Amino acid sequence: MRGRLGRVALLQSTDRPVGTAQLREFAAFFADEIRSGKYPFVDFDEDERWHQRLYRDPRIDIWLISWLPTQGTQLHDHGGSSGAFTVLDGSLTESVPSGYADGRVRIRDIERASGDTVAFGRHYIHDVRNTGTEAAVSVHAYSPPLSSMTFYDIRAGDLVAVETLATDDPEPDVAPRLAS
Repeated sequence: MRGRLGRVALLQSTDRPVGTAQLREFAAFFADEIRSGKYPFVDFDEDERWHQRLYRDPRIDIWLISWLPTQGTQLHDHGGSSGAFTVLDGSLTESVPSGYADGRVRIRDIERASGDTVAFGRHYIHDVRNTGTEAAVSVHAYSPPLSSMTFYDIRAGDLVAVETLATDDPEPDVAPRLAS
């Protein structure tokens, strides 16, 4: 992993493309900055996930998100953006669709503990939620910055796109869905 100065140089170089390895580094870098107290404004909201943009330029978008127990997203992609997230505090459950020999989509749950960083490409679909009993906090990096998100259901074993929203916010208002 690059040192702190290498990560800062990557952040300041707006003419270089941002791949998943760099997104992983950005998420970890901002997580370190938050742990050191540079961003002391993490908040929690019982009605919805609290979130705050930390940084944005033409090629990258960084967000801080808090998760109270039972809060989560729905199955979604990031509209062609690659991404990464680091769990700062608590733990999160990431649900990822995966195919099986019978061709039906199943959901695989992966526990992401404090300190874990996950990077993903442009076509990644997942659901993230706090299934624990303690609050969780995470940092998310996207490149290019978010411009849309598509939400999915699993119907009769198939992954089905049900809504695409134009958004630059990783927490858009979306009606809850039940997978069938």
